[in-house]
Amino acid sequence: MDSNYSAVSKESFVELQVKDDNFRDNEHLKPNSGDDFEADDIDLDDLPLIFGENKSGSGEHGAVFNLTTTIIGAGIMALPATMKVLGLVVGVILIFLMGVLSEISVELLVRFSVQCKASSYGEVVEAALGKTAKILSEICIIVNNAGVLVVYLIIIGDVLSGSIRHTGVFDQWLGHGVWDHRKLVVLIILVIFLAPLCAMDKIDSLSLSSAASVALAVVFVVVALTIAFIKLVEGKIEAPRMTPDFGSKQAILDLLVVIPIMSNAYVCHFNVQPIYNELEGRSPQKMNRVSRITSAICVLVYASTAVAGYLLFGKDTESDILTNFDKDLGIRFSTALNYIVRVGYVFHLVLVFPVIHFSLRQTVDALLFEGSAPLTESRKRCLALTAVLLALLYFGSTMIPNIWTAFKFTGATTAVSLGYTFPSLIALRLGKQGSGLSMREKILSWFMLILAIVVSIVGVGGNIYSMSSESD
Repeated sequence: MDSNYSAVSKESFVELQVKDDNFRDNEHLKPNSGDDFEADDIDLDDLPLIFGENKSGSGEHGAVFNLTTTIIGAGIMALPATMKVLGLVVGVILIFLMGVLSEISVELLVRFSVQCKASSYGEVVEAALGKTAKILSEICIIVNNAGVLVVYLIIIGDVLSGSIRHTGVFDQWLGHGVWDHRKLVVLIILVIFLAPLCAMDKIDSLSLSSAASVALAVVFVVVALTIAFIKLVEGKIEAPRMTPDFGSKQAILDLLVVIPIMSNAYVCHFNVQPIYNELEGRSPQKMNRVSRITSAICVLVYASTAVAGYLLFGKDTESDILTNFDKDLGIRFSTALNYIVRVGYVFHLVLVFPVIHFSLRQTVDALLFEGSAPLTESRKRCLALTAVLLALLYFGSTMIPNIWTAFKFTGATTAVSLGYTFPSLIALRLGKQGSGLSMREKILSWFMLILAIVVSIVGVGGNIYSMSSESD
């Protein structure tokens, strides 16, 4: 082979030195060309990844879809009911503020996870607060995620098979029959659709399904906004409440328990590390960009849904707004729009379910099988855990009365802890190391910690008092 280079003698040698893992200084290997060197003899798939960055991870778009899907789930369905309690002005302001606080806490979590080289939520908690705190945080993840997934199954059952006060989609399509049995319908959905998706052992494998779930959520928002706009133009919408109602004891109790529901809607922190671990060319800056895009999308979707849903149904807004879409909306093509909203959101929840289940399974495995091989290396343990968790979630969905009950308690306890309490404590503790926290970051961390404590105490107290009052 012709070459402009002279041959290197057998006694010579070349020493290769690497400055960093990704050759960021644009250093290139220049191979010696000789008669015994043929490019066609090289299988590029067998070469180590020494040129540039590893391309096997998830791109930013996939990370945004997975993180957005983690946030936008059942929480969006409870937000219109919070507008009924808070009023439009206060409600929209709180949606924005909670989104900003959640974004700040995610960035703090990413920053200190990288600083202490933690690969999971529990590991960064342990680095900052010790082993006991790690176990407590893992229990919070299990309770929170299990509660959220139970809520998803409740919504799916309510929409497809109906409830005491609302007619299901199957009943409207096919009349009375075996599809009226809610437990049976949920079981079939669980086995046929959810189990195969939940069996995935990498969260990056769910990027496409996450993209589809976000698209379905956007369809729901667009349809709800369109219906609300049409009815507003036609003068068929009652004047909404703009501020909270303090006129009765029940109104005050509702106000006390509604803020934890909002905090629950933004919790995604348990999936931040898994998504970051699989991010292509990962860095705190890139993950922060992912979380900011995600927060902007979620605030827009949440505010639009909450306002449109409350304008549509006013004082009749249900704790799960999907159950409101089983009656005449008072516009053309009302029936078709109802079906699009309800069936589309059922598919959305089916696609969200495995993303939340992923971190639930990982956390249960870390808690019960500490020191064992990763789930990606033990397919049998992965499938066994998946089967057991899905069975427990199914039984849980048959015992919790409604979505409002589940969200009031998980929002006031585990969600607040995962989203605000632990991240603020991590920042305040680990911020004493390295570059430290700025004065602004310290103030925000203390604010989040105090807010989390107040919300938890008020929320749990309000829930207990409300339940005792109803039993009297």
